[in-house]
Amino acid sequence: MEVAVRTGKARADLVESLLLGQGALAVTLSDSGDQPLLEPGVGETPLWDDVVMIGLFNGDIDAQRVRAALSLLVDPNTVSVREVRDQAWERAWMDRFKPMRFGERLWIVPHGMDAPEPDADIVRLDPGLAFGTGTHATTRLCLEWLDAADVNGRDVLDYGCGSGVLGIAAAIVGARHVRCIDNDPQAVTATADNAERNGIADRLDVSQGQTPGEGQADIVISNILAGILQRLAPELAASVRPGGALVLAGVLDDQADSVIAAFGEHGIDLAVANSVDGWVRLEGVRA
Repeated sequence: MEVAVRTGKARADLVESLLLGQGALAVTLSDSGDQPLLEPGVGETPLWDDVVMIGLFNGDIDAQRVRAALSLLVDPNTVSVREVRDQAWERAWMDRFKPMRFGERLWIVPHGMDAPEPDADIVRLDPGLAFGTGTHATTRLCLEWLDAADVNGRDVLDYGCGSGVLGIAAAIVGARHVRCIDNDPQAVTATADNAERNGIADRLDVSQGQTPGEGQADIVISNILAGILQRLAPELAASVRPGGALVLAGVLDDQADSVIAAFGEHGIDLAVANSVDGWVRLEGVRA
């Protein structure tokens, strides 16, 4: 049995506790509107203003009792109940997430699935809490660049690594060493776990930080928001070795000029190289 409740974020914790107290086996949250949540600050766990909370119960639960309990917190008209037939949940998950190809040889393949091209460059990655599984246009733009670029034997910095997908892909296509940095401790944990599961942990270091830190790399790639890229332009530009490449994503079409100008002040001439669904990839070489 599935019980869905529409509520505001102020009452989300109370509704979740009530559902669990009534015997819910699991509670999930989703956006009731269309409010993106990207790049939270360290220690922050942001929540949408309007939330749909879904409690999954055993089929013999007294639905009227759950409804009555919820009516103490929310409008009864915001509660819906429906029966959910038994199914193989692992298969349902696999039906939603499929292997994805980026460029000619690079694939993102969830664990437990066969790679369509076993001899290709394969990143094993499951959808998780940290941003970046290949499904978003900005991630796609970066993965396609990594597939086409000459990364072999080079040092790479992935700033704002999220799940680690870009840094791990860089290692798999031949990078000598990859340094991943994110301000979110959850992303750091996800990246370390994913690197281990892909067998490249010995060539990838991950740390928590608000800036790119010390040191330089042959390739610096960053898929974060345009405002953060502009603010960190001095540090990101300095982290690129002379002659090295800078690849930026997370930038909308109408934000590109501002980001290009910010990095131009620090010796890197960026240009729009590709765009997908209103998002652009910026590329440049440090003189």
